[in-house]
Amino acid sequence: MQHRLSILYFLQFAVWGCYLSCFGQLLGAGGLGKDIQWFYAAVGIVSLLTPSLMGHIADRFVPSVRLLGMCHLCASLFMFGAWLYAMIDVHLEFWPFFLLYLGFLAFYMPTMALSNATTFALLKRDGKRPLDRFPIIRIWGTIGFVAAMWFVNSAYYYDGTFGFTLNDMSPASSYRFQYTSMQLISSSVMGLITAIYTLSLPALSVPNPGKASSFSDIFGFKAFKLFKLPEVRTFLIFAVFTGVCLQISNGFAIPFINHFMAFEEYFGSLAAGNATMLFSISQLSEAAFILVTGIAMKRLGFKWVIAIALLSWCLRFLFLGLGNPGDGIWWLVMSMVIYGVAFNFFNISGHIFMDQKSDNTTKGFGQGLLMMMSNGIGATGGMIAAGAVINSFCHWEMMPSPSGNGMMRLFMGDWFWPWIIFAAYAFVIGFFFTLIYRKEKTT
Repeated sequence: MQHRLSILYFLQFAVWGCYLSCFGQLLGAGGLGKDIQWFYAAVGIVSLLTPSLMGHIADRFVPSVRLLGMCHLCASLFMFGAWLYAMIDVHLEFWPFFLLYLGFLAFYMPTMALSNATTFALLKRDGKRPLDRFPIIRIWGTIGFVAAMWFVNSAYYYDGTFGFTLNDMSPASSYRFQYTSMQLISSSVMGLITAIYTLSLPALSVPNPGKASSFSDIFGFKAFKLFKLPEVRTFLIFAVFTGVCLQISNGFAIPFINHFMAFEEYFGSLAAGNATMLFSISQLSEAAFILVTGIAMKRLGFKWVIAIALLSWCLRFLFLGLGNPGDGIWWLVMSMVIYGVAFNFFNISGHIFMDQKSDNTTKGFGQGLLMMMSNGIGATGGMIAAGAVINSFCHWEMMPSPSGNGMMRLFMGDWFWPWIIFAAYAFVIGFFFTLIYRKEKTT
């Protein structure tokens, strides 16, 4: 069963990996560059609502494994619609495309929790402890995400021919999936494969069959009583400010790296023409630092692990500002590597902290509350603000393709200052967290 669940996570995250990091470049090429922040903020908006609702349905009415398949199928159909729209109309209109993408997110985001619920239930059914088996299973999600990124980075469809290339001087280079709507159909196909695959998994019973709960129970409002604990309240408030950092590089790092293709000195640079593959180092780092997080919590304590996470976010943005695909390539690589510390030290330690502070009636809701504060409120507001900052320094322009085959729309401007502003923000938040957070004394 462990191998079958590993395949599930590989497929699950490959759906996301096909487009998430290079989506911003597609939006810019389609004329929606000034609205990138809204598409990435939509992840947070949807995370406030549909995961809780689908989780309630899985608890009361439909087994999680079957609901997981249904959600993947619906998400696949919406993503197919987004691809079809992008194929028919090269110049994208905001509302039609945004609503199709919102439909995809409404069904895809709940699959994160549903796949966890399915995995835990099947492991327990077979007498396995999730604590022992889940980390090995979950790592295949990261592998799937990276594999999908590598695929869209190098795959192209040009002049009736499908192939792969890493050479941005090739005539087919500008037709690679990372630049075109083919990234969307790749995600749609992976979603359909995942939906079909869930049918092969054993059926599960509904844990708590019965009538629907109240609105407050469905959306976990009773978890807000955790705010009565000063230590938890301080952390959750800072989780909102930290959540601001979560989606910024996902939305803007690829357009930033791609913009170097407009400079003759970087023509033929492996990094500038393969930004999605370069960015995948972040996910590899994330996988590598998962185990380090637990060790750091034991030795340093929760407060200093979160402080290190915020310092790492500062360095993540600073290194991006200093980097380029030439002699500054190592700054870019270090930015990708430090991401593993920034992401894991905040997310994993934060979820462990919330589990420790929640009682048996609020453990699940406590996890959802952290997601709401960081990935919901924080990431949504952060992306909107980040978009305003970057749009004040940079703008989309049509530039000659390095291959000499037509023009490309690239996000040109003074990128140094936006990254420095984001780095300074993370440093200030880390400084005040270290100053304000106090651990409760217990007996």
